[in-house]
Amino acid sequence: MATQFTAHDGLILPSVGFGTYQLNGVRGREALTRAIQNGYRLIDSAVNYQNEGMVGQAVRRSSVGREQLVVVSKLPGRAHWHDKAIETIEESLFRMGLDQIDLYLIHWPNPRIGKYVEAWQALIEARERGLVRSIGVCNFLPEHLERLERQTGVLPSVNQIELHPYFPQSEAVEYHRAHGIVTMAWSPLGRGRSLLQEPVITRIAAVHRATPAQVVLAWDNAREVLPIPKASSSARQMENLSSVKVQLSEREIEAITAMGRADGRLDGQDPMSYEEL
Repeated sequence: MATQFTAHDGLILPSVGFGTYQLNGVRGREALTRAIQNGYRLIDSAVNYQNEGMVGQAVRRSSVGREQLVVVSKLPGRAHWHDKAIETIEESLFRMGLDQIDLYLIHWPNPRIGKYVEAWQALIEARERGLVRSIGVCNFLPEHLERLERQTGVLPSVNQIELHPYFPQSEAVEYHRAHGIVTMAWSPLGRGRSLLQEPVITRIAAVHRATPAQVVLAWDNAREVLPIPKASSSARQMENLSSVKVQLSEREIEAITAMGRADGRLDGQDPMSYEEL
């Protein structure tokens, strides 16, 4: 069971992060404040979530030292052009009210537009300027990652991808591991759909006296994957964090991985064709 993850650039990340998609305004700030108080140290945000201001305020108001928190944001597809990317990163900092963002990601490759290498060059520049500490991507396939390295000499520290038992992404996880890239999982609990009622999950949960959500998050960690579940209530937040105590057997890990489906993506968002602006 991983207690932390280290990327090839030395970036150290906790074993479980906190997702903020659809957490906005005062309600979002209160949920995030609870999360930080409960022990979360990685906070995932994005320009397109329209909540960077909320995240920044919660971080600034927190009694937890800034150096203990990893704040993440993401560049939208409409800002892949170099100058626009730099301005967008600067605006992220202004909205958050922070001196530096710990991890900045390209949200989607948008290969039909074909500007993700230019966006990556802007992220490299932002890191050199000290605007961000580490840089990475989301939803990139190995061919996209290889192109980044071939054309810039720099590999992402993190690739945040859709990953859950219906879509375990075993080949991507292995590729990332071999290249020192931390795999971060979005929608790790399947967005509240039928995943947590699956007999495979509930049987394993009963054996470990754990909840189905804890079993899924423990499966992530056992595969060297960092999940970023979202939870508003303090009870659910603590439940998810406590997943680090669940130790699955190899047979249990394999049984959950075997739930994978060829069409396992929740909404069919294939990075080869999906465009996010």
